[in-house]
Amino acid sequence: MWWFYAILSALFASLTAIFAKLGIANISSNLATGIRTLVILVLVWSIVLIKDEHKGISAIPRNAIIFLVISGIATGLSWLFYFKALQLGNASQVAAVDKLSVALTIVLAVIFLNETLSLRTALGAALIILGTFILIKP
Repeated sequence: MWWFYAILSALFASLTAIFAKLGIANISSNLATGIRTLVILVLVWSIVLIKDEHKGISAIPRNAIIFLVISGIATGLSWLFYFKALQLGNASQVAAVDKLSVALTIVLAVIFLNETLSLRTALGAALIILGTFILIKP
């Protein structure tokens, strides 16, 4: 069932690029990211509260909190750079190059999470990297 959620994620990520490109036309990319982040904050915490999942917050281990905070910082930086790139470039190119994160995640998962690298996964990552270079080459 994970793939269903992954497809939904891809769909909404693509809509993010289109709507963001339209929304940042005449404003600072940082302000646009701030507005987007506020909307996400309200949306996600509303879901957490409606589903009554906030009660487990005190049971979260300290190392999990640390990694979630670091992940949040990485997400924030990713969004800031993504919106700046969208402001300067074409949405179709920026979104495609942003997917280089898939190949980077594969490499980092092998190094830091000891995940197995199959030939198929390595080939897929290599094709993503090749595609990224094709898109950014003038």
